[in-house]
Amino acid sequence: MDYRQKKNCTFFTIGLIFLLSGIEYAVILPTIWRYLQILEAPPYFLGLGLSAFSLSGLLTGPLFGLWSDRTRTTKTIILYSNLFEIVGKLHSFKLLPGIGAGAGSSIFGFLTRSTRPEERAGVFAAIMACRQAGLLIGPAFNLFLRLCDFQLGPFVVNNYTSPGIFMCLMWILLQFVVLALYWDIPPISSGEEGIAVGEIEEEVPLVRAEETLETYGTVWDDQIETTLSSEIHPFQDPSQCPPSPIHILPTTFLREEVVVLLTAQFITLFNQTALETMVTPLTQRSFGFGELANSLMYSLCGVEVILGFFLVRWLSRQVEDRVVLAVGLVICSVACVWCLIFLANPQGGYSWELATFIIGVFLQLLGLPFVAVSQVSLFSKVTAEKTQGFSQGVRRSVGGLATILGPLWAGGLTGNLYLMLGMMLALLLMITVMLILSYDRLVEPKVVQHAQSSDNGE
Repeated sequence: MDYRQKKNCTFFTIGLIFLLSGIEYAVILPTIWRYLQILEAPPYFLGLGLSAFSLSGLLTGPLFGLWSDRTRTTKTIILYSNLFEIVGKLHSFKLLPGIGAGAGSSIFGFLTRSTRPEERAGVFAAIMACRQAGLLIGPAFNLFLRLCDFQLGPFVVNNYTSPGIFMCLMWILLQFVVLALYWDIPPISSGEEGIAVGEIEEEVPLVRAEETLETYGTVWDDQIETTLSSEIHPFQDPSQCPPSPIHILPTTFLREEVVVLLTAQFITLFNQTALETMVTPLTQRSFGFGELANSLMYSLCGVEVILGFFLVRWLSRQVEDRVVLAVGLVICSVACVWCLIFLANPQGGYSWELATFIIGVFLQLLGLPFVAVSQVSLFSKVTAEKTQGFSQGVRRSVGGLATILGPLWAGGLTGNLYLMLGMMLALLLMITVMLILSYDRLVEPKVVQHAQSSDNGE
């Protein structure tokens, strides 16, 4: 394979990983609530179960990211982390799959190093759309998994255990795909290094004009194929090693623009997981939805979000990331106000309540791709490229903390939606104010070349 083919195969494999994570979510989540009811567990146990997955990912994300920064390899990390997914599904232990999900920080770091800044939002949107495609496909598997009722060796396979066993098999197959199609391709950036102007002191690599990419996926194939190995080896020169996390934390994560983006990450995922925790009990109580109806609902939600990611992919080529982020926060705020008015104390008959519920969910999902893609893209641009794995790990850990607290917050407040939704709206208003105050700083740092001698003596 030449460089372009390896890159396409690698990006395809990454898309497959995110697709499978979406399928897993759509297959398992609709059955969790009914399973807990069989165990006569109180509602807050749903939040505890969802939070367990995020806890281990919160702890392992920065570690996997640091691993990838030091070695510039992600294939081994993915293979290793998938083992936790497999064992976790086999034993229905939510902490182990969370460890596997921690490899996402390495993947986002790899994507940052393998794309140009102007195309990065589009690539992130496509990868995130793969996960939403999994949410769309996943409910179709539930149509036959819910009919399972047999013994497989020591395992009892029924409509509650079959999703975990099915996903275990899927992750095993993915291991072979990663082995065959994933390549640790060289980073896209080349040329001289630059330094950011102003207060930012991070080194940012420059791409010379003659090395500019002409099309997506076309990266000076011949030169790389003859001069670079397909595998990236660990740093040999100590001066090229990424700085220690102890030095990264104060210089990177305390900057104003980084704090704003991390706050946006936390609030977005906190609200999203809180609503997801609330939806299943709400649809059962108000509309009599069962497993099949909830699966179909998640399928329709997947269609909307996929279309939203394609919209953001197109929009990111027309406007700046910070504009996309602002639009997303406005939509999310409107959605929260709508839910607070119409869902906290529903009035009217069944049809009216169902209609207001559908509109609220539609608005919430409409804003999600805008915020998700723009804040990830912006974060990759305002943090150093050489430490992207660790930085993305910290970002995902902040999101992991949100996905722990969100379900815990909503799990105990399914009967008090005014309090739950009121807190969510307050958080959205807070990040909106932060965005307004820091709007001018939410851009990619300008880069200047080191002074060089020239023929005219300048």
